[in-house]
Amino acid sequence: MPKTILVTGGAGYIGSHACVELLEAGYKVVVLDNLSNSKSDSLSRIEELTGKEIQFHLADLRDMAVLRDLFKQEKIDAVIHFAGLKAVGESMEIPVAYYQNNVGGTANLLKAMDEANVRDIVFSSSCTVYGEPQSLPIREDFPLQAVNPYGQTKLTIEYMLKDLAASNPNWNISILRYFNPIGAHPSGEIGEDPLGIPNNLMPFITQVAVGELEELAVFGDDYDTPDGTCIRDYIHVVDLAKGHLNALKKLEENPGLIIHNLGTGQGYSVLDVVNAFKRATGRSIAHRIAPRRAGDAPAVYNDPHLAEQELGWKANLGIDDMCRDAWNWQQKNPNGY
Repeated sequence: MPKTILVTGGAGYIGSHACVELLEAGYKVVVLDNLSNSKSDSLSRIEELTGKEIQFHLADLRDMAVLRDLFKQEKIDAVIHFAGLKAVGESMEIPVAYYQNNVGGTANLLKAMDEANVRDIVFSSSCTVYGEPQSLPIREDFPLQAVNPYGQTKLTIEYMLKDLAASNPNWNISILRYFNPIGAHPSGEIGEDPLGIPNNLMPFITQVAVGELEELAVFGDDYDTPDGTCIRDYIHVVDLAKGHLNALKKLEENPGLIIHNLGTGQGYSVLDVVNAFKRATGRSIAHRIAPRRAGDAPAVYNDPHLAEQELGWKANLGIDDMCRDAWNWQQKNPNGY
């Protein structure tokens, strides 16, 4: 019997790409999403891409009664938990909403899972839990010190999961700390579709390239980096999605709690990405230097070796692939879904 995976936030950017990989690997997929920052069109496109069906529940993790019903209706074997608010800047303006959604919603999910005897979960964490690292590349054993409310919510959830694993050996928990996912499915059928002006770099670039936005705002050019702009470890969203399948497989070995970084290990500056985009697409991107954004660390990139050793996973796609696929998605879908 194929296993059934509940994907929270499965209509979103990373979640939708994970659903494709799960269905193509033979899993059955149930999606829970409140569509606060996504559209259900992504799910119908996934069904078209894979020729397989998704069970969709329009619901919110803050609604405990609905969660309990879902676990009664569906025979869930494991959970991949993406659902949550995710903009660093916004988290500094409305921190309580971030704690309520991310931490409160996760506590409800874990309680509903426990009541249903479902104790395998892959959690979508973030490199923001490291704050501004004292040295690079970042390893999993580095000190944790989130510097903004979004990162604090991820870190609080990590502590909750660690406490849960310590309290009950029947739980198997994979914490995946993502670096910066960009790109889109090579079909161009699913991709990143932010509401309003994008917070993330790549949709900002592609919307400038397609004429939706006039110019890219580069937040700060006076950082202590080679070209003065922030450096990040960008990872193709398809590589990232595949990492979740490796993590799920690892949970079958009953490892207890495991923690891995998912990134390429290669840092690129904002201007590096702008130049790579031009190389991959032939499009120049008009940009202006804007003031630094609160909460942005100068440079963040990871040591990817632990995920390769323990999960058998590594990123295969480079920055040019990421730019090409992001542009393909944007050209095919100038207004998103």
